[in-house]
Amino acid sequence: MDWMKFAYAALIVALLIFIFPAAKYWLKNSPKAERGDWQAFLLPISLVILFVVGLMWIVGQ
Repeated sequence: MDWMKFAYAALIVALLIFIFPAAKYWLKNSPKAERGDWQAFLLPISLVILFVVGLMWIVGQ
């Protein structure tokens, strides 16, 4: 059982080592936010929230 903890720790460290340069590149070369991007983000998120609230309301009855 002890070797599994070591394997999980090694896997997490390896993922961090490989993901960090990629994340750094993505942040550096990501597109910049433009006017109207928040509205394009808020509409689908609000629809998902309303859908989940509706499901909770249906299940609660």
